[in-house]
Amino acid sequence: MTEQKKEMSQEARTMLAAVLCLAVIMISSFLLKPAQPPQQNPPGGAATNSTSAVQQGANAQTGGSQSASPAPIGSEITAIAPAASVATPARAAAARRTVVVESDLYHVELSNAGAVAQSWVLQKYTDESSPPKLLDVVHPEVAKQFGGWPLSVVMDDSKLEALANSGLYDVKITPEPASPSAPVKAPAEIDFNWSDGHLAVTKKIKFDESYIADVELNVQVDGHTVPAALAWRGGFGDASAYNAVKQQQVFYFLEGKLELLSTSKLGQADNTAQPKRVDGPLGFTGIEDNFFATAFLPPLQTTGGQQGQPDTLGTSLTLYDWTQSREVVDGSSTSKELIPELAAGSAKGDPLDVRLFVGPKNLDDLKLIRPPLNELVQFGWLAIIAEPLFYLLHWTHKYIPNYGWAIVVVTIGLNMVLLPFRIKSTRSMQKMQKVGPEVKAIQDRYKKYSMRDPRKAKMNEEVMAVYSREGINPLGSCLPQLAQMPIWFALYRMLNVTIELRHAPWIGWIHDLSARDPYYILPVLMGVTMYISTKMTPTPATDPAQQRMMALMPIMFAGMFIVLPVSSGLVLYIFSSNLVNMAQQYFLNKSNPLPAAQPAKKKLK
Repeated sequence: MTEQKKEMSQEARTMLAAVLCLAVIMISSFLLKPAQPPQQNPPGGAATNSTSAVQQGANAQTGGSQSASPAPIGSEITAIAPAASVATPARAAAARRTVVVESDLYHVELSNAGAVAQSWVLQKYTDESSPPKLLDVVHPEVAKQFGGWPLSVVMDDSKLEALANSGLYDVKITPEPASPSAPVKAPAEIDFNWSDGHLAVTKKIKFDESYIADVELNVQVDGHTVPAALAWRGGFGDASAYNAVKQQQVFYFLEGKLELLSTSKLGQADNTAQPKRVDGPLGFTGIEDNFFATAFLPPLQTTGGQQGQPDTLGTSLTLYDWTQSREVVDGSSTSKELIPELAAGSAKGDPLDVRLFVGPKNLDDLKLIRPPLNELVQFGWLAIIAEPLFYLLHWTHKYIPNYGWAIVVVTIGLNMVLLPFRIKSTRSMQKMQKVGPEVKAIQDRYKKYSMRDPRKAKMNEEVMAVYSREGINPLGSCLPQLAQMPIWFALYRMLNVTIELRHAPWIGWIHDLSARDPYYILPVLMGVTMYISTKMTPTPATDPAQQRMMALMPIMFAGMFIVLPVSSGLVLYIFSSNLVNMAQQYFLNKSNPLPAAQPAKKKLK
């Protein structure tokens, strides 16, 4: 008979499974993309036409000259009878002008050339560049390259769209600033008006001291209101962040469910923007990266103005989304970047009235918005653990104003909660170690049989009889590892998506707990302490190969955390947990030392 390979112990299997599961979770978060939901066609089979319509608008801003075709976003333009045309007085500014709107939260620069936003700086956040700068979520280089900016107009007629996005708008500011060049302090209203006598466009933007602005858009042709959409173009988010382009995705809320579209899933073909339409009623739609979002929301309407009555959503939205791609040269290599863009239009074709959120994905603040945007903080499938952990950490931070030390304190608390499991596990492993020689003697008697041999079942029966005699649960030694794994996964996700941990320092070289350790000191310390903790813990494994594999586990973990961009906050948690486990294990080993193992009795020949 073929000699059977040595079996792996339950502890070795558990540790190996833990390593593989953690690796799969972390790798999948970088490689797997959200599935694209099925495309929803507009009523009357107009999906193809709407695609063509927004495409023409995009081409107009990049120099294209395609002819217009009927589309829901502006199909009424071609339906206006000449006899019904009404003359519109021409209205335009004499020169370019930039309007700066400021609050404690933002610094926005609006240009009257197209009535668009050319800069949207979040005052309380910096980017990832060195040295860091205040974060501007508008990417001017991309916007200049594609000719599209935030708050630009999208129409089905490319020529009219180009005019609407290039005209010099007359500007009215309420309240009036001290001088035309002086910054405008929020709250304020900026009115942009432009007309060439045929096409007339009005944009009204109301800023308050929050991250939400109210925007009204009215486009008329010969005095008749025609449908148009308001776009966010030219990229979004922190362009200097790690894997910045891969972090960006379009989202929309439809029928009570948040749908996510990565840039690779948006409409595109042969480097030509091909938009996709999703008809409402949409709760909201926008673009996000890991920590920031811009969202178009329907307006709020009070129900009869009665006190105590909740606000209800007004006009529903229709989403038009697409990508632009560009070649990026980095040294000697060239890569392709996909830039997500979207436009929100009224589902009924009325003048558009929306609220525009541009700001951080702060969980508590997003919950207060109507409709709530808190689902944008994506804790994943372990949200039931990750969100309570976040609030526990956030509560601890109120008393310990350093998130690094707060993680250490939370780690100590969690390990104290898991201490009963650890005591039970240690006692179980001590018993298994005590009977280890006897179990090995049984396994040696049957090692000449293959796994398919019926006599192999007899070996398992004898081993279980030994465990039953000593009151040993073979799975009891795995409880701490099994209890820790969901916490590790939840912490990994939580530390990577909560903006409170972004740029949160700990000590010395750790300046951002949501980013990897720049010098890999923490992963190395984690591997060393994990090795020491493993050596202190009783193990029933008597086979030298299994013992070597158990000793290699800490090295595998440390290597994995060096290769993968794991947040230093998670490594700090595991490192702190190892230190606590070493202290607990020292106490357990001293309080109940392992009895000397009795050698297995040899059978007389």
